[in-house]
Amino acid sequence: MKRILIPAGGAILATGLLAAGLAGSAQADTTTASDPMATTSANAKAIADFWAENNGAALKAAKESNVWDKSDVAKLQTKGGYSSDTKPGSTAPIGEEKKTTAKVQNVNLPKTIGKVFFVNGKGEKKWCSATSIQSKYRNLVATAGHCVYDTGSNADVMSKWVFVPGYYQGKAPWGIYVGKTAYTHYDFDVYEDYDRDYAFVTVYNGVSIGNGTTKKVTKAEWDKFQGVKDAKDEEITAAEYQKCKDLNGGETPDCWAKANTTEDLVGPDYKGAVKVLKEVSKEQFDAAPVGQKNGAKANRATVTEHVTESQYKSYNGPGYRKIDAKGNFTITHYFVKYWVKKTSSVKYYRTTFFIVEGHVKDAGRLGDNVGGQGFAWNQPTGKYVRVFGYPAAPHPDGNKNYTGVTPKWCYGKTTKKLVGSAAKKIEEHVALKCAMTEGADGGPWLYKYSNAKRLGYVNGVTSTFNDQDGNGRVDYISSPYFDGETNTVYKAAASNWSGKIV
Repeated sequence: MKRILIPAGGAILATGLLAAGLAGSAQADTTTASDPMATTSANAKAIADFWAENNGAALKAAKESNVWDKSDVAKLQTKGGYSSDTKPGSTAPIGEEKKTTAKVQNVNLPKTIGKVFFVNGKGEKKWCSATSIQSKYRNLVATAGHCVYDTGSNADVMSKWVFVPGYYQGKAPWGIYVGKTAYTHYDFDVYEDYDRDYAFVTVYNGVSIGNGTTKKVTKAEWDKFQGVKDAKDEEITAAEYQKCKDLNGGETPDCWAKANTTEDLVGPDYKGAVKVLKEVSKEQFDAAPVGQKNGAKANRATVTEHVTESQYKSYNGPGYRKIDAKGNFTITHYFVKYWVKKTSSVKYYRTTFFIVEGHVKDAGRLGDNVGGQGFAWNQPTGKYVRVFGYPAAPHPDGNKNYTGVTPKWCYGKTTKKLVGSAAKKIEEHVALKCAMTEGADGGPWLYKYSNAKRLGYVNGVTSTFNDQDGNGRVDYISSPYFDGETNTVYKAAASNWSGKIV
């Protein structure tokens, strides 16, 4: 997927050979880069389980993305007016907000927005903001490129990537959607060009993970079942054990017998007493009584063994290590003798096998469940947009206005001229006056947003956070300008089916 750079010295290639190579690749798509995420449904299910286990513990433990540090939150610079590379265009949204009985926070906000969760190259659980966006198979998520590609590890895709629309405190009201394939502009995938800091990710059908229904099954059914299952042992009487055998025509895995031996401490003269040895530390050995002096019933014993140097160094038991006068590595083991009365008995048990049905259910396609925002490109700047996201990070001055628990929004006109930032060598962004901080990155900029339908057109995604007046507070955010090449990437992603996990 990585573009190969040809240095100035590349002139050593024959002109004719280079021309032939260019002609042969004339039809290649040099705009779109795609990278696999969860390549199989089994892999996708494991990822969903990772985030959902223990009542969403991993989801709750995740922190906002940390691409931007204080030095990156800088002042934007005007770079001139935008220039469309193709005619303006748009793709209509899907779905319409309807009344719902789902218990979610902030129901006045669109269902399409949520958080993407992932594990970065450092093994940290992180999240960004994102939205469901219209596509042929209703299976597409729009977010920032840096929320999909780990810019700290040569732009490899993040691992365990999922989208949770309507996320709130570990809950996934419309399911968990595991990423299958990530699409972005070639220049971001290869060069980490933040002028192309956007990504579109196809996702598998969602899965809902709940408590499920427990069902009693046979051992054969239990062995075959691949989902969540359990087995419980209970003690039964000898008569119940015999009845179980009779019903099954002999021995069965459901019922079984176990011989038990108990040891009760007695004196050395007790009739039937059995001597046993227990290894102890040297201190315990020294504290134990010696016993009869003739040694017939001595209470203690030692054994010294010769070992290798590696065994000597790695040993961490209660024995005493010593290098003798000849340089041999030795370990002396100390034993205290006890006399016990052993009693044998047989106990009988029945094992009951359970499977948990409905623990993981197919939740259907993303767009069918929450709808999908439209998409627009090469639109005029200086127009009103509504931006959604989950801000969480403190401002550069340390002031923390947001928690990241619930989504927030900003509303206003984008800058008429394009803007740039030296922090990421940006030259072609649009900006909006907004104080949301990191965690909101990846959130959608919705053009022609309808409050009645809660739908609009994705015309940007939050990429950077900026401080225009230099007071240590974020006061502007920016997004890549969505042009015809953005549409090319979107169309490539929007035409691919993902499939189901279960």
